[in-house]
Amino acid sequence: METKENGSVDTKSSVENGQLSDPAHWAVADVVNYFKATGFEEQANAFQDQEIDGKSLLLMTRNDVLTGLSIKLGPALKIYEYHVKPLQTQHLKSNVS
Repeated sequence: METKENGSVDTKSSVENGQLSDPAHWAVADVVNYFKATGFEEQANAFQDQEIDGKSLLLMTRNDVLTGLSIKLGPALKIYEYHVKPLQTQHLKSNVS
């Protein structure tokens, strides 16, 4: 994984052994790019506006995503259930082993 001058991680090289790199190391731009790549291009801007980096993303609760990002309920639910929660789980599992 390569860190760029602006502190962001090169998302093309953030895949290691077929899995995403640890989100705890992601810069705000990496979080934004992740959500754009997963089909939430419009909602990705909310992460930019709120300056959510990887560490912040891993600390987010369901309520934070649903109310703190000012995005519509449907996409917010999908973002939390299908992306934020699994990334948190992946991070915890990789740090336990």
